[in-house]
Amino acid sequence: MSKLSQYLSPLALGERLKVARETANVTQDAGAKAAGLARTTLVAIEKGQRAARVDELQALSRCYGVSVNSLLRREAVHVDLVPRFRSLPETGDVGIDQAARMLNDLVRAEVELENILGIQRTHNYPPEKTILPGDVRTQAEHDAQSLRTWLGLGEGPVQNLFALMELQLGVRFYSRKLDPKVSGLFAYDDAIGACILINSCHRKDRRTQTGGHELGHFTATRRQPEIYQDERHDNSREERYANAFGRAFLTPARAVMEKFKELTTGSSHLTRRHIILLANFFSVSRQALVMRLEELGLTKKGTWEWFKDNGGITDEQALQVLGPTAADKSTIDTDQSSRLFLLAIDAWKKSLISEGQMSEMLKLGRVQVRELIDEAAAEEDEVDDLFKLSH
Repeated sequence: MSKLSQYLSPLALGERLKVARETANVTQDAGAKAAGLARTTLVAIEKGQRAARVDELQALSRCYGVSVNSLLRREAVHVDLVPRFRSLPETGDVGIDQAARMLNDLVRAEVELENILGIQRTHNYPPEKTILPGDVRTQAEHDAQSLRTWLGLGEGPVQNLFALMELQLGVRFYSRKLDPKVSGLFAYDDAIGACILINSCHRKDRRTQTGGHELGHFTATRRQPEIYQDERHDNSREERYANAFGRAFLTPARAVMEKFKELTTGSSHLTRRHIILLANFFSVSRQALVMRLEELGLTKKGTWEWFKDNGGITDEQALQVLGPTAADKSTIDTDQSSRLFLLAIDAWKKSLISEGQMSEMLKLGRVQVRELIDEAAAEEDEVDDLFKLSH
């Protein structure tokens, strides 16, 4: 690696160094100091006006938290999502910045694993829609139904939205602990595709709704990075479209009407039991379900507010109706990106990365990574035993 020119031109390398620095939230002064350079020299390197030496590149890569190889490989896709999120007006917040960096690091790890293993990511994206003049809710309903048809879902509930996005559409999906006010992030890049990060600290039904919202952005505003805070009211057409899309995709109108009729036949009033059963069937929150019923004219406007003012619909009540096994569907769990995990396990088995590197790539503790490795090994042993028994 004595001649860096055999890898990349000074201009291309300088651009990668600039993006890596901005992604790591390091100033030019701090980067220059870490590499023993004058700030003006680092500026020249980033502009491609001066070639970086090996020792300087090594010092800068340590400062920015990236590998030298990821910077130098010609075929490497460089991930630069953080600067895009920082350009949004609502990003002057530590929690949001940390979430953006988490998404960036997870995508970068997946891309690096793909390069190491020689695997090319494939996706199955439907054509992007355009938000037209007129009622965005009507458009969102139509587009959500079109996507369900395109995916072959019919009218039934979506059993696992995240697996559908990751495995059927090819979206890069991740779930990690984020600041409580951040529900999810969405970004799209021509080289790496669509990427979604969901807050794993939230209840499962809330995470599903966040996923539906981000799927709306993927459908109609694909090239605009987005930070979803469902406690924050945003009246932009894009946000109203995404909210309406998520509701329509997860709780399709006809299916809700049919299930509502089935459950309430013979009843004179809408009860908590009806709402609990419907919300569980569609895997959405009780509030989201009631708001959808109001939207479809199946119950009066203000129904959810009435329940709130009269004790709400509690988890204890859901437990009584559903039983412990079904009620557990709405509690916190730890969805993982199955593809990122499988890539990391494969690379580790081939001794291409260490356990410590896997922990850093997955953004998980060493104990949790060890548990995942042991689980994968146990599954592999079980498959081997079954194979032997079949002969």
